[in-house]
Amino acid sequence: MALTPASSQTVADDAAPQQALDIPEGGQLLAKPSDPNVRKATAIVNGEIITGTDVDQRLALIVIANENQLPPEEMARFRTQILQNLIDESLQIQEAAANEIEVTDAEVNQYFERVAEQNFKRSVADTDKYLTSRGSSIATLKRQIKAELSWNRLLSRNVRPFINVSDDEVNAIIERINTTKGTTEYRLGEIYLSATPENQEQVFANARKILEQIQQGGSFTAYARQFSEASTAAVGGDLGWVRLEQLPQSLATAAAEMSNNEIVAVPAPGGISLLLLIDRRQVATTDPRDSMLSLKQLAISFPAGMTEAQAGPVVKRFSEETQKIRGCGTADEIARTLSADVVNRDGIKVRDLPGPLQQIMLDLPVGQSTPPYGSMQDGIRVFVLCGRDAPEATTQESFDDVMSRLEDERINKRARLYLRDLRRDAIVEYN
Repeated sequence: MALTPASSQTVADDAAPQQALDIPEGGQLLAKPSDPNVRKATAIVNGEIITGTDVDQRLALIVIANENQLPPEEMARFRTQILQNLIDESLQIQEAAANEIEVTDAEVNQYFERVAEQNFKRSVADTDKYLTSRGSSIATLKRQIKAELSWNRLLSRNVRPFINVSDDEVNAIIERINTTKGTTEYRLGEIYLSATPENQEQVFANARKILEQIQQGGSFTAYARQFSEASTAAVGGDLGWVRLEQLPQSLATAAAEMSNNEIVAVPAPGGISLLLLIDRRQVATTDPRDSMLSLKQLAISFPAGMTEAQAGPVVKRFSEETQKIRGCGTADEIARTLSADVVNRDGIKVRDLPGPLQQIMLDLPVGQSTPPYGSMQDGIRVFVLCGRDAPEATTQESFDDVMSRLEDERINKRARLYLRDLRRDAIVEYN
């Protein structure tokens, strides 16, 4: 059978590779091929291997925490930081083992069950499937848990017993609290990045990128856990309630001028801090926003593609009908006429509501509903106030509370130095 030109070309192409490479017959492999099941190390920490898969799975956790909004250009920077975090975890676990401190698998599993329920709202089995489907695994989360438990126990044995706080120090703080009653204290979040004169420009540039990503919707908590070098990284950067005089001057000046939920970059001793103002309150005084609410929520959603103009009559009717509510007992009946979903919630603090609703809830008579609140994407809802309990009188921080807080601050400072020394003494091979 005669070959067509196309067929002739195919035969020539099939023959080309062997002729071009000049591979002799009868040769043999002079070394064993690499095992595809053996993962290449990204780093070896005192003989312990950290693989690229370990980094990938931890990165997937960060993506989940950021609700898949982590930009592609951030991935490389996160991978670098995650590798450092995994190295630190190895050092913490190794140091605990060297001090004969054991964290059992049963303890890790018990802790993980709480994380699955609180953070993922799933059972352990469902969390396993969920993380695997997103490119992560429960193994990477359990490794992080084991490192935290090991490190905390190590500090309790090797650091806490040597921390001393005098009674005079505690009494001096209590006296200051009494004299500052009624002044403002601030709930702050911090991402701290240390810098030296040699790398300051690079660190500050990194801080600006993190700031931009958080301002665009990134999770402050997730960035704090991965990037912050402060001891508060483990709790998402939360500094708790502090007064301005407790802060370095640069942070105090910034906090005094910030609005709630604002985040700014501030030069700090030894580096730079990304500071988030979560909330503010008056020292040792009751705050109406700590009132506890009992609410009934009525909500409706809009079909995909509906315009605001089309939704206008629906919103108008929803607003008019819900304003007729007089008492929580009538809310369910009105909800049925509107085909609205109903949710009952108790124990909600006023301060935990979105800003626009807080003052409304403080002024709203019991039994009445708020104006509609929401958007085309998330639907709209009203909240019927079924009850409002005033906050209990604020109790002053006790002697033991102040003592514990000072001890924790000093332990955290020692912990940073301890980890720094472990890093300096470690043998780390990078690939």
